[in-house]
Amino acid sequence: MKILIGDDHVLFREGLRRLLEQLRESATFAEASNFDELLDMAASGESYDLVLTDLRMPGWPGFSGIGMLRDRQPGAKVVVISASEAHSDVREALENGAAGYIPKSSSVKIMLSALDLIFSGGVYVPATVLREGAEADMRGGGGSVMPPSDPQLEQLLTQRQREVLDRLREGKSNKQIAHELGLSEGTVKIHMTAIFKSLGVRNRTQAAMAFPQSHSA
Repeated sequence: MKILIGDDHVLFREGLRRLLEQLRESATFAEASNFDELLDMAASGESYDLVLTDLRMPGWPGFSGIGMLRDRQPGAKVVVISASEAHSDVREALENGAAGYIPKSSSVKIMLSALDLIFSGGVYVPATVLREGAEADMRGGGGSVMPPSDPQLEQLLTQRQREVLDRLREGKSNKQIAHELGLSEGTVKIHMTAIFKSLGVRNRTQAAMAFPQSHSA
């Protein structure tokens, strides 16, 4: 496994590298200390399995930077590891195609579990964000979102909507989903609206976490 790490703190990069060696003993690493360097390494022709990026490091262009990394490393999982736990940052990262958002305050166990989930095709969202989001929904009178069972999902969503949901959970953008399913981006947005309404959720993050695994086959 080849892993590319982008963070402007040397000690954090070293600690993260040692942690990831527990996940994959044979992993090889490349490191960048700013976003321009990270982008250059992503575009160097080397293929990576995992790209880990901090937010707001020197040269950070905003959340569009996630899409830039994904364009240069289409086969890699791009994951944000940040000190920020702001809901808006998590939402922006996932909506721009990140396969997960891991706070730097996470324990070693949580970080490894998050990466395992991401490599199994899931989208990792911090538990604090989900918990606080559910509490906010309840305060607003909306109640918490209960994960539907597989038979419920088949009743709630059409086959095409389940295919869209599968790809949303993989962190893919509307453009990528449209390309893979042979749809227009406008049609994908319509499906997204229908999925949100059917599942009783408000955004991509909640939709990704509303059901553990869609069975579209």
